[in-house]
Amino acid sequence: MIEGYLTIKDIAKKWKVTPRRVQILCSEGKIEGATRFGYEWAIPADAKRPADGRVTSGEYRNWRKK
Repeated sequence: MIEGYLTIKDIAKKWKVTPRRVQILCSEGKIEGATRFGYEWAIPADAKRPADGRVTSGEYRNWRKK
């Protein structure tokens, strides 16, 4: 890998998330400085983990029944 950049697998271990989650964040453009080289993503080693925007409070559970 390029000096100063990490792979998806390395970032996933660092942030304690799955590699697939990191791939999704890269493809959505939420990781600043991430670039794609063929099939691989190169993520800056000092990249900040983006905020998780998913709703986990259960607020929308059974929303159709209300």
